[in-house]
Amino acid sequence: MKKIIQIVSYCLVLFTVLSCQDDESTLEQVLVPQNLEVTTDITTDGSGNVTFTATADNAVTYRFSFPDGSTVVAPAGVYTKRFTKTGLNSYQVTVLAYGQAGVSSSKLVEVSVESDFSDPDAIELLTGGGSKTWYWAADVPNHLGVGPNNNDPNQNYFWAFFSFTEPFALADIPSASCAYDDEFIFSTSNGENLTYVYDNKGASFFNRTYASVVGGQSPDDSCYEFDTTGENAVTLAPSESVVAAERKRGTVMTLGDNGFVGYYIGTNEYEIMSLTENRMVLRAVQGNDQGLAWYVILTSQKPVRGATGPVAETDTFPNLLWSDEFDVDGAPNPLNWTYDIGNGQVGWGNNELQYYTDRADNVSVADGVLNITAKRENFMGQEFTSARLKSEGLQEFTFGRVEVRAKLPEGVGTWPAIWMLGADYQTNPWPGTGEIDIMEHVGRNQNEVLSTLHFPGNSGANGISQSTTVNDVAGTFHVYAAEWTETQIRFYVDDELYHLFENDSQKPFDKDFFMILNVAMGGNLGGDVDPAFTQSSMQVDYVRVYQRD
Repeated sequence: MKKIIQIVSYCLVLFTVLSCQDDESTLEQVLVPQNLEVTTDITTDGSGNVTFTATADNAVTYRFSFPDGSTVVAPAGVYTKRFTKTGLNSYQVTVLAYGQAGVSSSKLVEVSVESDFSDPDAIELLTGGGSKTWYWAADVPNHLGVGPNNNDPNQNYFWAFFSFTEPFALADIPSASCAYDDEFIFSTSNGENLTYVYDNKGASFFNRTYASVVGGQSPDDSCYEFDTTGENAVTLAPSESVVAAERKRGTVMTLGDNGFVGYYIGTNEYEIMSLTENRMVLRAVQGNDQGLAWYVILTSQKPVRGATGPVAETDTFPNLLWSDEFDVDGAPNPLNWTYDIGNGQVGWGNNELQYYTDRADNVSVADGVLNITAKRENFMGQEFTSARLKSEGLQEFTFGRVEVRAKLPEGVGTWPAIWMLGADYQTNPWPGTGEIDIMEHVGRNQNEVLSTLHFPGNSGANGISQSTTVNDVAGTFHVYAAEWTETQIRFYVDDELYHLFENDSQKPFDKDFFMILNVAMGGNLGGDVDPAFTQSSMQVDYVRVYQRD
């Protein structure tokens, strides 16, 4: 009524000039909406979609409140809701029509709708069949970040704008120090119904544009005291986001009663990008800025700052997919290997000095061993020759354990590698296609080997790399291995883990790759070649690829 009083006072002052008949129109603006009607259009295709259309006299906006705890404001009075509980179910929906100054009228509507959507595997993974607690994956780089809400295939949009790239980054920001205390608990009693409890230990991390929700005024994202007690219902629905189907799980979860996951951005809807037994990647569009998509990584194993790093998942790979034991003398098996020939015009992009051939002088099998030999000789304008074998078009695979037992060449300037390249590289140019270097070695560092991953944002010298010391690499066979799954890529030498990389569907490591074996000379990594170098070989005892059941 404050607005009315101001208008009346104004009329009294100017009584000689104006009448106060405008009071009646002002009063009309705050009349309670009348004749509220709600119609529903219920789909019959199993999608669970219901379109609600509300109309009322004197209404300026409408609000729909659903039994899962979610609410939606629809100024035009039209909203489509997807109900996801499997089967034919009835729901009561409260519709409110608002007039000026917040006055409202309401109506209860009941709808019966059928849905055939289900994701029982997600419920099992989220809850472990009962109750499971999740935490921020604070020990993983990029555990919170933001990118544009689009699906540009040429853009590494996952955390494209900003991310906390270092483990435990929030712990070093006083205004965000509460975040890592959070516990996110998902439960089920029957494998169908899903509930969520958010234990924030008394305080939650808020996006600065929502500080007013808790009476805050900080110009930065900050922690505020906030009550999150209570159990919220969770509904699962098919994903309708702009993210391409091959890059997501296809399931969205809505947390009842406006629940949220650790960082308040004004939404209770989270798309599950990837989900395993102990790792989850969620995507959420910011409520007051639909152009921003936030990402958070959760883990079911609470990270401890100061620990050695992420815990390697335990996977078994009992099934031999393919192998080459190199047990037939002569040329390598043409069912497994083909060749790159030449110098790649620009030294394969790394200023390398060799010309690759398929001659027996450079590549041959003898006495159960593949020999890839780099030689100093003038050939086709190059100072060295060597070989580069690849399984492209012959043996390609997605995920598995790759084992290569090998002796490495010696000599300063040699650069042998055992690696994999995305099979779509001709249409998805490097680094978009992705590269997994299982083993790289340079002769000037004789007993050190590297494993590296290259992908958009982490290509060339910015690859994600780790090294380890291996004794007598040229005189002794060692097993160089990589275990590649949807969530991790782990690198081993003689079954000793030394490099663990967190994988997810936003990186290009979820499709077919092929093997490459080569010995380069010189180049950006190999460096200057010893003038006394004549020839040396990488010897490979076997290549084996295993997969899970």
